[in-house]
Amino acid sequence: MAADIKMLFCIGFAVVLTGVGKSAFIGKSHSAGRDNAVLQYVVNNSMREHAVLTKLRLRTLEDKWNRMMVAIEQAQLMANLIRLINATKAIEIGMYTGYNALSMALAMPENGHVVACETEVIYVDIAKPFFIEAGVENKINVQLQIAMKTLNELIANGEAGTYDFVFIDADKVNYDGYYEKSLELIRKGGIIAIDNVSTSHTGRLSIC
Repeated sequence: MAADIKMLFCIGFAVVLTGVGKSAFIGKSHSAGRDNAVLQYVVNNSMREHAVLTKLRLRTLEDKWNRMMVAIEQAQLMANLIRLINATKAIEIGMYTGYNALSMALAMPENGHVVACETEVIYVDIAKPFFIEAGVENKINVQLQIAMKTLNELIANGEAGTYDFVFIDADKVNYDGYYEKSLELIRKGGIIAIDNVSTSHTGRLSIC
């Protein structure tokens, strides 16, 4: 039975564990958590950021919607999870400027493959030069269309049950659909990571 369990990892799980409400959630180190001394200490002393990731992060911070970027501490956690399970196939639903897609690609071996879903061409145009500079453009397949269409295409192409890691971080109203499709695509023992679960559009806390 245990071998059939898909791992669901909620990036914003602290509020669920404490049970004290949304106010307990510190936030990302580059946005709501930038003034939190403990979080900044962790970031300053534990991050191992690739040089091109640093460049992409700084470029993304110039964008007015930069709070959508995956925090560096979250990206490093996911990269470590990818290494721990020897992942070679991943999906990111909601690429934005590509910081986390690049982080995942860098964590994978040469045969690694990341399907990155994004609907805004402006963000794809920001991301691609950094993918090239990091030498992983061949590992990242950017899908410039709605994510559900991409997920359905992957399933139709016979890729169900073949992905090691899925990260959902897109439009919250479609989270249920993304999750169900991810369950079809993830392999046994794979990981589905979901951002903002505890502060979803339903207003309900989800125990992960």
